[in-house]
Amino acid sequence: MAERKKDHIEMAFQSQLDASVNDTRFSYEPFLDAHPIQEVSGFRFLGKQMHHPIWISSMTGGTALAKTINQNLARASNEFGLGMGLGSCRLLLEGNEYFDDFNVRPILGDAAPLWANLGIAQIEQLLEKQEEQKVEHLIEKLKADGLIIHVNPMQEYFQPEGDLIKSAPIEIIWQFIERCSVPVVVKEVGQGFGRESMEALLQLPLAGIEFAAFGGTNFAKLELMRADEQEAEIFEPLSKTGHTAEQMVHLLNDIASNNLEVNVPDVIISGGVKSFLDGYYLMNKLNTAAVYGQASAFLKYARGDYETLRRFVQLQIKGLRLAQSYLKVL
Repeated sequence: MAERKKDHIEMAFQSQLDASVNDTRFSYEPFLDAHPIQEVSGFRFLGKQMHHPIWISSMTGGTALAKTINQNLARASNEFGLGMGLGSCRLLLEGNEYFDDFNVRPILGDAAPLWANLGIAQIEQLLEKQEEQKVEHLIEKLKADGLIIHVNPMQEYFQPEGDLIKSAPIEIIWQFIERCSVPVVVKEVGQGFGRESMEALLQLPLAGIEFAAFGGTNFAKLELMRADEQEAEIFEPLSKTGHTAEQMVHLLNDIASNNLEVNVPDVIISGGVKSFLDGYYLMNKLNTAAVYGQASAFLKYARGDYETLRRFVQLQIKGLRLAQSYLKVL
């Protein structure tokens, strides 16, 4: 105790915070609950069981580190009951060379949700060739629960190796759903999407949507960083357009409150979710079933030994429990 008191004295001045940093999204209520206990209660999301409302958002595949990253993430998903989206599985359409990088169902187990991932350009190409059955084979091979289609027109347009799409993504998705029995989640890749796109998506028989909103990794900006100096300078303003996760939460609530047709039951709130507090706030603001997703935060801790990632997830969960006990969303 004496050592602790000594620490308190030495750190008292360093630990002062200015009132300007107060997080005004919450009302702190310290008298109304006990410390959270370790009991876990599950809930269903995208047709499977999860224990915590944390989604491991889709990351890269087909790189030297992909196998380590995906296996570590799958272990965390299994241990803590999280949902997981794989990175782009495009390489698996062309052969089995990289299959082991993505084959994580044996590690993750059968209970938690696991979703494969392809880009809208690949879906359009498969439909043109009448090869959409390749997606069904992919899902079956990975023992995935469905397919996440990522829609990334800005990224593809700026990417030197990019695939240009010939039809509006909403039309491609409609056609895919009509011709393929695979459950579908649709996401963007770092800029989110506006009201008209959201209204169109919500009318489709989707399993869910993921925001991938503005404020996190921006793949339009990423591609411009690979471009020549002149192109990067001219197109850079386009990378700054989009919609934040909070804006998209309000959009979705407004659409639903106006009694417009909403067929999508589950939402992954991602893009600019920097901490468990961001996730807790946004989930409570959204008037539908939701979890929060992170990609780069998981990627940071998944590239090495599993214990580093495990500690990160434990702390996320601990923070969420504290927030649920003592913070009321305003």
